[in-house]
Amino acid sequence: MGFGDLKSQSGVQALNEFLAERSYIEGFVPSQADIAVYDALSKAPEASLPHALRWYNHITSYQSQKDSLPGVKKPVDSYGPARAAPAKVAAPAPDDDDDDDDLFGSDDEETKALKAKRLEEYEAKKAKKPVLIAKSNIILDVKPWDDTTDMNEIEKCVRSIETDGLLWGASKFVPVGYGIRKLQISCVVEDDKVSTDFLEEEITKFEELVQSVDIFAFNKV
Repeated sequence: MGFGDLKSQSGVQALNEFLAERSYIEGFVPSQADIAVYDALSKAPEASLPHALRWYNHITSYQSQKDSLPGVKKPVDSYGPARAAPAKVAAPAPDDDDDDDDLFGSDDEETKALKAKRLEEYEAKKAKKPVLIAKSNIILDVKPWDDTTDMNEIEKCVRSIETDGLLWGASKFVPVGYGIRKLQISCVVEDDKVSTDFLEEEITKFEELVQSVDIFAFNKV
């Protein structure tokens, strides 16, 4: 495993490719794995590496609370893509001289039965493959009415929302001006079960505390 030297162009390029289909180094929320890789970089990735730069800017927003992120920080070479496995030796080709085993060269009943059996086994194996569950990582901005609103109570209310396919993640309070702060909280949802409309409707039910809900970031997991 590993990205190589993250202070080199090739190492950052490997990180960019790794993050092309991921929001975080491990799992679905910011963790100590992200902090370990972030700390190993000497500077922000170049604009020509958009996936790594997007991740870098996002993790930068968590620097004030990096010690409280979940997980155990490990050596940076513990993270990243797995090294390629040794190539397997190809099995010997079947003996072309044996006409009885040529599924496409014989029309006798035994060959037809064998072809039907193999097709049945293939279809059964195909049916057992797990269905890919589409998920998204969403970061929400939850805004209070004014600077007297209890932000801890807002977070408590938001996290009290429970439904199948919804997992709450890290959160923080972000100043917006005039002494007012907003709650910025992440969650992972199963796309078929939880929509952004559902999240907004459920959170705004706490109308005495919450003024509005906006989507800060939305990424496919």
